[in-house]
Amino acid sequence: MRKPFLIGGEEISPGTRRIVDIPLSVLSNHTPMSLPVQVIHGRKDGPTVFVSAAVHGDEIIGVEVIRRLSRSSALKRISGTLLLVPIVNAFGFISHSRYLPDRRDLNRTFPGSQTGSLASQLAYRFLNDVVSLCDLGIDLHSAAVHRVNLPQVRINADDPKALELARVFEPPVIIQSALREGSLRAAAAKIGVPILLYEAGEALRLDEFSARVGVKGILKVLKQLGMISARSIKIGNVAPPLVQKSTWLRASEGGIFRASRNVGDVIRKGDTMGYIADPFGEKEAELKSDVSGLIVGRTNHPAVNQGDALFHVAQLPHSASMEGTMGAIEEEFANDPLLDEDEIL
Repeated sequence: MRKPFLIGGEEISPGTRRIVDIPLSVLSNHTPMSLPVQVIHGRKDGPTVFVSAAVHGDEIIGVEVIRRLSRSSALKRISGTLLLVPIVNAFGFISHSRYLPDRRDLNRTFPGSQTGSLASQLAYRFLNDVVSLCDLGIDLHSAAVHRVNLPQVRINADDPKALELARVFEPPVIIQSALREGSLRAAAAKIGVPILLYEAGEALRLDEFSARVGVKGILKVLKQLGMISARSIKIGNVAPPLVQKSTWLRASEGGIFRASRNVGDVIRKGDTMGYIADPFGEKEAELKSDVSGLIVGRTNHPAVNQGDALFHVAQLPHSASMEGTMGAIEEEFANDPLLDEDEIL
């Protein structure tokens, strides 16, 4: 018989699932705050994996991905243990803010400490009470407010295991991204827990494509790890390019920006990306790209200042044919019964 799973001072029996509230703090009005974790503890041995979202409190798309994942029939018979943490930064989530009440960025505060700031204490609890129990993590993010990201997985270039699983996830693109001091990925790497960072969509917004890519990508990873065996989950339909370099196209002057390109578009050097006009309509500048590649992020805010970042362009390997890749991805997720709400039990 498999042993119970221990977390937050509670025992979860094999073959059961339970939400455990790890105490964090008490608000100024005496309201207790906690870190809620749904534990799905399988009857059979296997890896322990966490999936987290809302490390930045305004990044809602990851919460929706975890909601759908939790309801998936593929998790009915699971080997190993899955920890679902839909809202890490409850303080920011409640106030619709990226940050904590003290304006600190949680993802620049790891590994944290037991006696530091509110952000530092939250980072410490999450890292030690959840992340340290796991063999792998999948952390879900979105672009900042007024920006949007094409679904993508970011990994540490020095982690072959993360690269292998990122390819199994099959996002539109995989981007090598250096570890930043104070980030969850950097702190987890130091204790031997690789993390896939999923970026998709926009802060405070939901979109169906980002949700579907996220749910199915996680299910593919769980299947690759031997945790689930759903026959409907097929791996190998997409070959996402691995990008080592990306750049931002910036506003050449201030004004009202009208974009003519969107995330997912493949562009060539010299292509027109949009127009920047003054509010009176007396002057208009054409924005042209100085690089070729795939648009993986862009601004949604039309009022721009000189130097503002407008398009995030991933410079593709010469062998990559993104037109075909994007077409295959869109077709795969458009009519997939596995991801229809009625099929998520």
